[in-house]
Amino acid sequence: MWHITMQYIPYNTDVAFLRIKQDYISSAYYRLAFFIHAYTAILTLAAGFTQFSGRIRQQYPVIHRWSGYIYLLIVLFLAGPSGFVIGIHANGGWTSQLGFCLLALFWMYFTARAWQAARKKSWLLHRDFMIRSFALALSAITLRMWKYAFVALFSPRPMDVYRVVAWLGWCLNLLIAEWIIFQLHKKRI
Repeated sequence: MWHITMQYIPYNTDVAFLRIKQDYISSAYYRLAFFIHAYTAILTLAAGFTQFSGRIRQQYPVIHRWSGYIYLLIVLFLAGPSGFVIGIHANGGWTSQLGFCLLALFWMYFTARAWQAARKKSWLLHRDFMIRSFALALSAITLRMWKYAFVALFSPRPMDVYRVVAWLGWCLNLLIAEWIIFQLHKKRI
């Protein structure tokens, strides 16, 4: 993910994914949304990984809390909304657009619910919603893995790939998150 993000630094509109988005890149709002998303979404991965370390939570609660705030602010005010804007213009037509827009909305919703639970000191609910939220953050990675796998195995048309990974990139992650949450609750019984 770091390598992908670094392709756009310094501000570069004629590289990688943006080469197939030239119809939109001339639009100021799309360009702004894309670069906000590209430059900030990667930070949610770094912040998110620290959230699930029991050692950090117990020995360095300030780091847990502050990286959680960073994650929250980026998802709710930068990466989530910009991902929604990018989703509106996703390749592959309305099915891809719907998949990516729902991804952005669910990501913001689960993150907001995790924050709400933390404010109420409902730690188990907070954990459950953060697992869901981070599963959706990880879609940045799984989407690309699925894309490469589909292309290597089936050689489909590019727009067909977008239609599939727009959903598979996050729906499977969410199913796995729900299984993890179920297992964690089962252990508590």
